[in-house]
Amino acid sequence: MALIKSISGIRGTIGGRPGEGLSALDIVKFTSAYATFIRKTTTRKSNTIVVGRDARLSGRMVSDIVVGTLCSMGFDVVNIGLASTPTTEIAVTGENACGGIILTASHNPRQWNALKLLNENGEFLNDAQGKEVLRIAEAEEFESAEVDALGHEYKNDTYNRRHIDQVLALKLVDTEAIRKANFTVAVDAVNSVGGIVIPQLLRALGVKNIIELNCEATGKFAHTPEPIPENLTQISDLMKDGKADVGFVVDPDVDRLAIVMENGEMFVEEYTLVSVADYVLSHTPGPTVSNLSSSRALRDVTEAHGCEYNAAAVGEVNVTTLMKKTGAVIGGEGNGGVIYPEAHYGRDALVGVALFLTLLAKSGKKVSELKAGYPAYQIAKNKMQLTPDLDVDAILAAVKDEFKGEKITDIDGVKIDFPTQWVHLRKSNTEPIIRIYSEASTMDEANALADRIKDVIARIINK
Repeated sequence: MALIKSISGIRGTIGGRPGEGLSALDIVKFTSAYATFIRKTTTRKSNTIVVGRDARLSGRMVSDIVVGTLCSMGFDVVNIGLASTPTTEIAVTGENACGGIILTASHNPRQWNALKLLNENGEFLNDAQGKEVLRIAEAEEFESAEVDALGHEYKNDTYNRRHIDQVLALKLVDTEAIRKANFTVAVDAVNSVGGIVIPQLLRALGVKNIIELNCEATGKFAHTPEPIPENLTQISDLMKDGKADVGFVVDPDVDRLAIVMENGEMFVEEYTLVSVADYVLSHTPGPTVSNLSSSRALRDVTEAHGCEYNAAAVGEVNVTTLMKKTGAVIGGEGNGGVIYPEAHYGRDALVGVALFLTLLAKSGKKVSELKAGYPAYQIAKNKMQLTPDLDVDAILAAVKDEFKGEKITDIDGVKIDFPTQWVHLRKSNTEPIIRIYSEASTMDEANALADRIKDVIARIINK
């Protein structure tokens, strides 16, 4: 059993004792705390909170508890049912709601679920807001409404279509070019809500030939749901036979987009944002933002367009905050998360699909040919196990001192930029490890850099 309480929401495995897993009592407690926080802080007059969920097996049960709890706290609930994370985000603003709760554990396996908490703008709570919700929950500073003040549930199943319409309306989405290209598109939606909305989107974009893999929204994930190469052998094998021009893979809540090339090889999640940004910048030049652990390729492409790149701390809320501050025209995270302010401030695989297909159609190239035109980088993701008694912050400070002659960024752990490589060290909030992200021109070089850093850390520990 596991229960992880963080500023980004409440995530845990279903079942177990309260406080040890995501039990019914934990769901009530944290939903009540969130409702209390929203009541104190919202500027909206609607008295409404939006609830949407992915298709995982526990989704309906968790939704019933969350909706009932919100009504018990005096809020009306607009229940949009099976919906992606970005769809729920736009529903918050569409309903002029006080906030929203997305019921999804994103790329976690089927036994997990989570409450992801949104503010009145349909964006994730920031650090201070998330901490306040956790404080209220811990102190149990919440009160249910009396009978005459109970809220009501209203069901609204129109937002998937509204979301698609919003994507179609984007100026840089060219449905006519996509239709004329006559693409055959393969989709793997890992048996969640992407299986509903992505094929609908493709048909609306003018794609007639769609190969659907794992598009039944049963919640019985056909493979480990994180859209990384080792989990995508099924669609990769299909693409090797030349049956499709491009493949799209989304995670269970459809905020991450991975692309598979026509030859069955991975486009690589990092390059989802890179390619979409290249297209956006060619029409609307401006700043870009990604997080510190994302590929340098976005910086290179941005600067090639004569624009400014900025790096934020890891986490969607940090990226969107910096995007607003810099006026970024496109941003996101290297895990396939595209944030396009013309649509909304949230990672959105639907937007990513539409913009990428437009780019592909207008380029007249194969996906592999597009990839070959971008700077070549490889990211290695490693971790170093530590003992619980070690002071991780002190270790990171010592690493920073060890490389003080290099360019150092310390807004989120320690990132060391070398002329042709970088490494980013972050401590885990849930276990005694240091995560080590490294990038170089080849995977061997990236792993060698990670090993070099591990040796430095080991030397620091053993002093």
